[in-house]
Amino acid sequence: MADTLILIPARMASSRLPGKPLADIAGEPMIVHVMRRAQSAHIGPVVVATDSEVIAASVEKAGGRAIMTRADHISGSDRIFEALQAADPQQRAHIIINLQGDLPTLPPRDLAHAIEPLADGEVDIATLAAPIRRPQERTDPNVVKVVGTPLSATRLRALYFTRATAPSGPGPLFHHIGVYAYRREALARFVHLPPSPLERREKLEQLRALEAGMRIDVSIVDSVPLGVDTPEDLARAREMLRSSAHRH
Repeated sequence: MADTLILIPARMASSRLPGKPLADIAGEPMIVHVMRRAQSAHIGPVVVATDSEVIAASVEKAGGRAIMTRADHISGSDRIFEALQAADPQQRAHIIINLQGDLPTLPPRDLAHAIEPLADGEVDIATLAAPIRRPQERTDPNVVKVVGTPLSATRLRALYFTRATAPSGPGPLFHHIGVYAYRREALARFVHLPPSPLERREKLEQLRALEAGMRIDVSIVDSVPLGVDTPEDLARAREMLRSSAHRH
């Protein structure tokens, strides 16, 4: 997997949880937990892309690699695209994974699932989703749903992403997980596209790719990792990782 590079964008400016990447979970900053899980997937080198000297220092202290990026990026994908030029100037990496820095409970094997759809040359971007099992999530606008046409029991071709409850009618709904695997040229194309009308309306960046005619396929995994956005989420992550540490 020498041609895969995992980039984790991390910035200090989170409105709901200031200083989020450095939040302590079981004795280590959250960004370090995410980095270690990415490293445990054994699919390629892992680099944290940040605009914060403090985040970079904490990553390096934990034995990881950090690259400083500009502070004015609009999105994580813009940040990782800048970091990619510095991390891999020889352009050896053909697959770039954008892993959100607030998924400290992500199972490492899910990163391997995220790149599987790229074995099909027609696929530009691959991502993850899990079946929605809690009824309240079906109508929660913070839970992004992916609407897709099934290609197999564990694969969808994405048709749309939405905060609404969709599709209607009987059948499963799928909760999108914010991990993206791009072909290198697809990432370059994506970051140079202007924000699209549906992206602005739904506030979902991945719609820009669909509106431009890019193909996104989705690997279905068992469960959604906890995304840490609020103090309540942080408390849950601390409890989950503390109990898993005790089990080991």
